[in-house]
Amino acid sequence: MQTRPRRIGAVIAGAAVFGAIAVVAGNQADAQQPAPTPIDQLLGQELQGKSALGRIQSRVNELADRNGMQAAQLEQILATDKTSWLDRDGKLFYREPVSGAKQSATAPSPRWATRAVSAATGPAFELHSKPGSNRVIYLDFDGHTISGTAWNTNGKPATVNVTAYDTNGNPGTWSTAEQDVVRDVWARVAEDYAPFDVDVTTQQPAAAAITRSGASDQQYGTRVVIDPTTWYQSGCGCGGVAYVGVYDNTSQHSYYQPPLVFTKGVGTGAKNIAEAASHEAGHNVGLSHDGTASVGYYAGHGAWAPIMGVGYSKAISQWSKGEYTGANNKEDDFAVIGQNGLALRADDHGNTTAAATTLTLGTSVNGIYANDSDVDMFRIDLSAGTFTFAANSAASGADLDIKLQLLNSSGTVVATADPAAGQSNSATPTGLSASISRQVTAGRYYLRVDNTGYANPANTGYSTYGSRGAYTVRVS
Repeated sequence: MQTRPRRIGAVIAGAAVFGAIAVVAGNQADAQQPAPTPIDQLLGQELQGKSALGRIQSRVNELADRNGMQAAQLEQILATDKTSWLDRDGKLFYREPVSGAKQSATAPSPRWATRAVSAATGPAFELHSKPGSNRVIYLDFDGHTISGTAWNTNGKPATVNVTAYDTNGNPGTWSTAEQDVVRDVWARVAEDYAPFDVDVTTQQPAAAAITRSGASDQQYGTRVVIDPTTWYQSGCGCGGVAYVGVYDNTSQHSYYQPPLVFTKGVGTGAKNIAEAASHEAGHNVGLSHDGTASVGYYAGHGAWAPIMGVGYSKAISQWSKGEYTGANNKEDDFAVIGQNGLALRADDHGNTTAAATTLTLGTSVNGIYANDSDVDMFRIDLSAGTFTFAANSAASGADLDIKLQLLNSSGTVVATADPAAGQSNSATPTGLSASISRQVTAGRYYLRVDNTGYANPANTGYSTYGSRGAYTVRVS
């Protein structure tokens, strides 16, 4: 009777010994497993999308996490977008193609500047769309020294001195035409980013206002350099370059700056530079390209194109969620931008007659339409007579298409204006503003400013989704 417990004990002891041996063997096997190849060694250099995907296919989840996106999205981008690249560290960036029609600075531009200046000073270099915001997009026309960044690796110079924007062969001064271009580019980019709490500016901020030092640093942004030189452009033959999803990086923020717009690729005209600048900044805030199964960049239809497609030939370019026929990118631009550091602006005018903003006859009031569900209301007390009630979209590069309604004192709609949208040329949209001329009796009236779309977003127009931006309202 004594042997049975001893045999059980022996079995248990034997199992323990076997388990210990198995653990040791397992540890030895683990120790013999080679460490994964570092990504920079696996890639070796900057690689175009398909080539990069071939190298990192088995580690696509790791690289997707590094780029802040889903693995399927990164895989699709690398497999289908010829302009996508991974740098040797596995970070995604884009090299944009040159514009098919490089625009000259002699193209029509608002005559705004009154005199030439000898340096980048004065009104053209003091423009702000939302002064005081903790976020910034700095449009840098004045030259910049690039060093210690991702652009200085892979055989590129360790230090690059980008020269100032220049169209007349005299880089030491800023002509009135050059200042007009600066202002028009700023106005167009400011309009694209008007729905967001960000200051688009031409006035150089302090470095700390651009570079993010860590998670607790809530004041940061990006510098979009307008680059007339060849140091990078001659090698890529491209119109611009930018890293994706780096705007709010909490580490190596400055390493992935700045996005670049090459005038040798897009021309020196305001429309093309602005389209490229908004597009490259869009990559920084997380956006990928809007294309189709057959083209990497959708060139739009009618007078419309997506900002993350190519809008050089369309007067109305807006943020998109892929509502056009054949769209290969259904991402919600506003949602993605919000996840990458830019929140929508707060509502600036009441949505009901009770909360309406008061108007004074003959005085314009500014507004920003930032949310697709917004409605802005205004009220005015009038004597009997004929008046013009007007809501005007931005003068340059308007994104907002306005439907204007006139309401009587009881809140009943008595007139509506919503003209058809189009373009007179690639830089000038038509039909986005709205006005009503009407004879009225004495009393209180309300104006309702609402965003609207046009025609069919699938192939002839656009929805209300990207129809957001700045406006002025006035009764005269």
